[in-house]
Amino acid sequence: MQKCIFNWSGGKDSALALYHCLQNPELEIKYLVTTINDAADRISMHGVRTELLIKQAESIGIPLYQIRLPEMPGMSEYDAAMLQHLTHFKNEGITHSIFGDIFLEDLKAYRDTRLSEVGLQGIYPLWKRDTNELINEFFSLGFGTVIACTQERLERIVGKEISPELINALPDDVDVCGENGEFHTFTFKGPIFKSEIKYKTGVRIFKEYEAPKNADDSCVLPTDQKRSGFWYCDLIPA
Repeated sequence: MQKCIFNWSGGKDSALALYHCLQNPELEIKYLVTTINDAADRISMHGVRTELLIKQAESIGIPLYQIRLPEMPGMSEYDAAMLQHLTHFKNEGITHSIFGDIFLEDLKAYRDTRLSEVGLQGIYPLWKRDTNELINEFFSLGFGTVIACTQERLERIVGKEISPELINALPDDVDVCGENGEFHTFTFKGPIFKSEIKYKTGVRIFKEYEAPKNADDSCVLPTDQKRSGFWYCDLIPA
C-alpha cells in the first residue's frame, strides 16, 4: 500500500480527485495538506476561511495538515517552506503526493521536480481527462460546490453555486473546470463527506495583486501581465 498525502484545496477538482483515490485500496491517505495565508487565516488563493476547511476535513475523516505561509511568498521562500514539509512527510514514511491537476504541464513539471528532490512521487488522478467529462461526473456523483473566487471579468458568478446551467453560460474561452485559474471553488457536499458543510455567503470584495510569484498560485496569466484582479465572496460557517 502506498502512503500518501493529498494536496487539498477545498475545491471541486480536489474533491473529485479524492473521491477516486478513496476507491483505490492501494492508496492510504495520511493527511489532507492545505497551504494557508497565515495573515488572513484563509486558504491560499481561494480565500476560504480556515474554519470551513477544518469542517471539510472533519467531515471527510482524514487529518488536516496546514502549511502556513506569508500572504505573498517569493519563489525561494515558498520552495524552502515546501521542502521542509515534504522532508517531514518523507521521514514519516510517505511515498506519494496526490494532486487534482488536469492539464497544466508546467505546473505538473514543477511539482514533480520538487517532489523528486526528497524522493517522493506525484499521483494525478484527473490528469488529461476532458474537463467537460469531469464536471459532468462531478454533478452526477452529487457533489455541490460554490464559487469562492473569480478572475475580474467573471464577477457575476462569484458566490454562486455551480450548476449545469451556470457552466453552459460561461464564455467560450473559460475552462468549465476553471483549470486556467478562471475561478476557484469550495465544495460543501458529496460522497466523500459524512455530512454537508453548511455555509452562507457574505460580502464580495475585489483585490488586485502583482503577477503570481510561486508555482502553486494556480493562476495562469500572460507573461506580459503585471497585475491581476480577483473577486472574492466571503463564505461564512452557518
